[in-house]
Amino acid sequence: MVLAASVLQPQLQPQPTVAQAGPSVTFLADTVLDQSALYFVSYDGLVNNNAFQDALVTYNGYQYAAWYTSSRNAVIARRALSGGGWEKAVLPHRLSVNDSHNVISIGISPQDGTLHVAMDTHNTRLYYTKSVAGLATRPGSHQWSPSVFGTVQRTLGGVELGNMTYPQFVVTPEGALQFSYRTGGSGNGVNELAEYTGGSWRKLGGGSSATGNYTGPNGVVSTTRNMYLHGLTYDRRGRLHAAFTWREGNTRVLCSPGGLSNHDTGYVYSDDRGRTWRNGAGTVVGTTGGTRISVNSPGLIADPLDPNHGLMNQEGQGADSAGTPHVVISYVPGRFTQCVSNYAQQRTRYGRTFHVVRNANGTWTKREVPVPPGSTQRTKPVFDRNDNAYLVMPRGRIVSASKTEGWKDWTLVFDRPSMNAFGEVNVDTSRVAVDGVLSFQYQKRSTGTTPSPIRVVDVRLG
Repeated sequence: MVLAASVLQPQLQPQPTVAQAGPSVTFLADTVLDQSALYFVSYDGLVNNNAFQDALVTYNGYQYAAWYTSSRNAVIARRALSGGGWEKAVLPHRLSVNDSHNVISIGISPQDGTLHVAMDTHNTRLYYTKSVAGLATRPGSHQWSPSVFGTVQRTLGGVELGNMTYPQFVVTPEGALQFSYRTGGSGNGVNELAEYTGGSWRKLGGGSSATGNYTGPNGVVSTTRNMYLHGLTYDRRGRLHAAFTWREGNTRVLCSPGGLSNHDTGYVYSDDRGRTWRNGAGTVVGTTGGTRISVNSPGLIADPLDPNHGLMNQEGQGADSAGTPHVVISYVPGRFTQCVSNYAQQRTRYGRTFHVVRNANGTWTKREVPVPPGSTQRTKPVFDRNDNAYLVMPRGRIVSASKTEGWKDWTLVFDRPSMNAFGEVNVDTSRVAVDGVLSFQYQKRSTGTTPSPIRVVDVRLG
């Protein structure tokens, strides 16, 4: 792979916690969504709480949540931020298989006030429904019940997407609702986009390529892969940021079959709503529906890393008020081993979280967060109005760092073991911009397939 001219300036040693604490959080509430939510563990995760879904979203004074209850039915709920409890609508669709990939994602179209639900898919056709128009823009005018949602379909509003995985929604600055998903499978897949305007969906096409040659450290060549997005983030100026890692289809590039064939952290951006993609230097490297971004495209790498360190896919990213992209990644540093041979065990014991930020001159700076995740699971970033950063780690722990210190003073500021949260939590990034409150959804740890409570925590930032 061709390296970017503006690759990371690595700082691989752990950064000590400074005496001055990072920005604080204030606990506000911990409310129950469902005392008996569906519970099973697969791929080290829960179907109700994965980083690659939009399960908690705020819009126009209301917060919306999604999960599967113990009957396996999909549930969509809402509450007014001004006060009051959660209203629940139990949809007729039941989860088809015990696979934690088959999450529920929700999105809201500002243009017509519809709420969209995509769910229950892993290399299969999705299940999809949307609400009546005006539900989100005029929430007080609609009684909350399953009747406000249409029939569950196997297409995206009549648009056939084929077999797909990882449904997520993002809203453009103009209020168009976009839908991100992957076709194909792990190690041989394509990231695609669709867009909802004028009351209907249309496909924009694929943006990443599954082909090209990648040579592992051991000299083995892999010819297929998929791009795992850390997210799609529009900043305040309208630029769309996308950080990612590659997963190779040929696992013989690894030093051990017990590892994970993810490598490198890449970065691209788009100034035309995801149609044209550029590397950090501004060079066009792909077009959605045309020439795709490939592993051999120039200038993609923000942080080079070989595939032998258990690098996590689909972790986290964000952009601050100046449009600066920030990426959160985690892996097993070389000081512990240069060959991860037992992914789950070694990531849990030795995995570390890193904050990666793009500098004004185009280089990238990486710093290790001095609070180990102690989990295979992912971390998500948010920013307060002063661009202080908060990382929501597995089990709902929060670490923070201040912009004035250059995001160096990482400090643990929220840790409630009594929550007994399992792994990843779902973070509502949209609410922070509204009232400075961070909400996250978590599910209590259980055993086997015994249902457990799913809840929402609210904390004020700063």
